[in-house]
Parts: sequence; structure tokens; C-alpha cells
Amino acid sequence: MENVVVIGLGKVGSLVATLLSKRFAVTGVDKVKPPITASFSFTAGDISDTEFLETILSNADAVVSCMPYNLNLLIAQVANRKGIHYFDLTEDVGTTAAIRQMARDNKGVMAPQCGLAPGFIGIVGADLAKRFTKIRDIELRVGALPRYPNGLMGYSFTWSPAGVVNEYINDAEVIHNGVRKMVPSLEGIEMINIEGQEFEAFSTSGGLGTMCETFEGKLDTLNYKTIRYPGHCSLMRFLLYELILKEKRELVEQILTEAKPPVQQDVVYVYAVVEGWKGNVLEREEFYRAYHPIEIDGQHWRAISWTTAASIVSVVEMVADGTLPDQGFIKQEDIQLDLFLETSNGKLFY
Repeated sequence: MENVVVIGLGKVGSLVATLLSKRFAVTGVDKVKPPITASFSFTAGDISDTEFLETILSNADAVVSCMPYNLNLLIAQVANRKGIHYFDLTEDVGTTAAIRQMARDNKGVMAPQCGLAPGFIGIVGADLAKRFTKIRDIELRVGALPRYPNGLMGYSFTWSPAGVVNEYINDAEVIHNGVRKMVPSLEGIEMINIEGQEFEAFSTSGGLGTMCETFEGKLDTLNYKTIRYPGHCSLMRFLLYELILKEKRELVEQILTEAKPPVQQDVVYVYAVVEGWKGNVLEREEFYRAYHPIEIDGQHWRAISWTTAASIVSVVEMVADGTLPDQGFIKQEDIQLDLFLETSNGKLFY
């Protein structure tokens, strides 16, 4: 792997391109050049133009899509036709299913869901599960939040508004009482106390990636919930269901983007717990980290930006290094945490 194309140079994509350029020849693609001092080449273009997409990927060994979930499929299709590696950050279940189907005859890797959730949280959860003889529960929680919240919603859109709305509306897959099923998002609310701070967590779609399939028949409970400040869930239910705006996604995205712009000081909470038996003894293993903004090459990067970017770049590194397969579909839970953390960008997660 030498030539990598990164499509979408927004809050995350510009850092993905920057990190990859330390090792690969990177071409960044977007409609507008990003404002950062770039260490990679740039090409302006519209990826909805298939001819342009075919041209930009003609000499690529891999493509990393940092586009909203609804724009990934076309990129994956072109990558599949060209037999090059494909990586993305999607949380969308339907998009992932279609990409998985392509991977059956692709000459390269098809690796969607390489962000935080799905992505890093699944790698962590699977690593904890390996420590047990028999598993009872896997519960995964992630929150990307303003460090100093204000307003009733206690939120800012440091992540893609389209992605957030999508995971709030679509049903979530879980394993409950040993049965794999779908449950409504914005339900199953619980309270969490992290270092004296109260939070709520509730079901959202896509966070488990392919884990329900992998762990079906092996445990009683598997679920993923998003962490927010108290009161957020009820406000989103009011907006989407009581005001019936769930059918007007673009309008909801516009309202939320204008009302809750991104903040510079954010925090990402990653929490995973697994319960089960080690031999005949019932035990519990936990993983908890709070990640804050950092400086990379003299530039400030939000916690959500660098954790997401470092996660996907680490997977790209592992494919290039041969510690992951170079062909077929990659499940996040099949990635070894210790090898992930040994990559140059995985080390940021310590």
C-alpha cells in the first residue's frame, strides 16, 4: 500500500489525511480545500460524479471515506470494481451490509465501521471478552460531548449531524435474554456516574457493528448505548417523534447544526464492561478512558476528531503491516487490541 485517497476533508477527514501522509502518498478529495496547512496533495471534485471518482481512484491502492453515511456506497462500489482497499467510518447498518456483500469477490480489504462506535469500542469489548471462559454480558458505552455543556440539550455537533440523526432514528440491534433482536433507539435509558458526574445512556443504532452476529448464542446480553448529559434523550424524542420531524431529516440536521455548533473543548468517554466466568468464578472486567483534545503538528484537534481519525488510520496501518488480512471483509471485533495499540496512531489511545 503506497497511494491512499482520502475522500471528505471535514472535521475528521483532514486529520485522517494528515496522519496517513506521515507514511503514505496521500491525495485528499473534497469540493473545497481544507483550511489546514496540508501535508498531502489536494484534488477538488464532486464524488457524486462517478466518472470523477473513477479517475481519482485509478492509481490508488486504498481509499478512506470520511463522508456522511449516505455517500459511502458509491465510493465502495468504485473501490470494489478497481480491487483496492476500502475503509470508512459509517454507523449505518444497511450500508455496511451492502459493503459486506461486495467483499465476497473484492481483491482488497473492505473495512467499514472503523471509527469509535462502531470501531474502537468493539475492539475493546472483544478484547475483554477473550479473557473469559464463558461470557454473560457485554455492555458498551461511548459519549462524545462538550466538556462544558450549556443549554437543556447539553450537546454540540462536533460529529456529523447526519450521522447522529441517523443513529437516533434507526432501530438498534442487541442480544437480550440470549435472543438477537431489534430495539428502538432513544430507549433503554439508564443513569451512569463517571467520576462524580451524572450522565444518561440510551440505545442508538449501529454502535455494535457486526458484534451481534459474532456473539449470538454465546451470551445473555449484548448492547451499545450512547452517553449524553441528563435530559438530552427526552428532548430528542420530543423533536423527532412528538413534533414528527423524523421524516424530515435534512430539516432536523439544519436546525441542530445551527443551534448547537461544535465547541473546541470536548471530551470522549469510552466505557466497556464484560461479565462472565473464568473457570468457575464469576468476574467482571472494565475498560474506561476519557479522551481530551490534543495538539498534532502544532494544531489543536478536538477529542472526537483525533480519536475517530486515529482509529481508522490504525486499521489502515494494520492492513499495510500485514497484521490484518489484505483481502475480504474485516469485522472490528476481529482486530486485536494489543496490535491496534502498537500502531503509530493506536498509541494515542493509551
